[in-house]
Amino acid sequence: MEKYKVKPLKNLGSFKVEVPGSKSITNRALLLAAMCTGRCTLKGVLFSDDSRAFLSCLKELGFELAVDEDNRTVTINGTGGKIPNRQACVNVGSAGTAARFLTVFLAFAGGSYRLDASPQMCRRPMEPLISTLRTVGVNITCSGEEGHFPFGLSSGGVSASGLSIDTDLSSQFASAILMAAPLLDNGLKVNLTGNRTNGSYIGITLKMMEQFGFGYERSGDVITVNGGCPRNPSGYTVEPDVSAACYFYAMSPLCNKTICVKNVHADSMQGDIKFVECLKMLGCTVEEPWEGITVIPPVSGKYDGIDINMQDFSDQTMTMAVLAAFAGSPSYIHGIGHIRLQESDRLNAIITELNRLGCACSAIEDYTGICIEPAPMHGADIETYEDHRMAMAFSLAGLRIPDVSILNPMCCRKTFEDYFDVLDSITGT
Repeated sequence: MEKYKVKPLKNLGSFKVEVPGSKSITNRALLLAAMCTGRCTLKGVLFSDDSRAFLSCLKELGFELAVDEDNRTVTINGTGGKIPNRQACVNVGSAGTAARFLTVFLAFAGGSYRLDASPQMCRRPMEPLISTLRTVGVNITCSGEEGHFPFGLSSGGVSASGLSIDTDLSSQFASAILMAAPLLDNGLKVNLTGNRTNGSYIGITLKMMEQFGFGYERSGDVITVNGGCPRNPSGYTVEPDVSAACYFYAMSPLCNKTICVKNVHADSMQGDIKFVECLKMLGCTVEEPWEGITVIPPVSGKYDGIDINMQDFSDQTMTMAVLAAFAGSPSYIHGIGHIRLQESDRLNAIITELNRLGCACSAIEDYTGICIEPAPMHGADIETYEDHRMAMAFSLAGLRIPDVSILNPMCCRKTFEDYFDVLDSITGT
């Protein structure tokens, strides 16, 4: 499918949807289960381009896996931090989690590897990790642009008592080091620097390490991780993807509908749950019956703009930007400069595509934020920049205005491959 034409949402009452498992939790669980000793069955696994890339890498590295996509399970035989195939070629595709997590895992565990990636991932930064690993004796040779995929990696293992890592470009760098730290016999003291040392994804990493039995202590921005890999739990259940749920929650104020996403609850460890709180700021009511969080639209059916810092749940910047385009007053979104270095230059992509629809959107604060000024909008073909979140977020605009089409919609396979099928079920097509 080269183009998806969005159908405006008409005269539909409340509705309920289900979303797949979390990509962030799925790929962390795959790594942690592989590091532990013994078998673990992961349930509620997301199957998407990113998770399949991670699974493919684990297979190339020799891990024993039993994959059941129909039942959304993966059973892994963990090897206690030992890589079965210590000479392998792996391709992480476009998965940033696989790229960052596996690079450190391979470096700390030791061996000789060739790591490749999709053209999109080859454009994304790896330099902070590469430089950090080189300081502890890991040999990394980039065969293209320095500081980027592809590269060769050879290591006899790492001996270090402490490492520092900057969280500004991506918190995945910090998560990668934290999860691999138990591979060092005496553990590792990790000093987090930058503006995102308490970021939600680092919180997910630490929480999951606890759940799998890895020990650590935190004092401010210094996290001391214990050495050694514990025995696997017999099973682990992946939470539904709150990031995916947010596209449907956004339909509540946008289309004046009551919406429930099944099995999503307020105690989720995922940072994007903060987006639900933002909807309260727009006048929505949020309830939590046993089925899952339900969002009820503003009583007036309208909402004003918002002034908000989204640094810690920036994956929803695009969703909020589209909502803001239909608000009754201007909106300002701050703390999002780092999204320029994600799957696409998301900040410029938002500006370009909102202006394409007729909305006035511009950068503010030295390209660390955006201003959205609502204006009469019209249909357009939306460029997605091979970015799944651009495709899903901008499809929301087509629920309100006619003749909105999403180009290259199947980039959604990265995290939510049947998103547009679910959208069709909602619009009645």
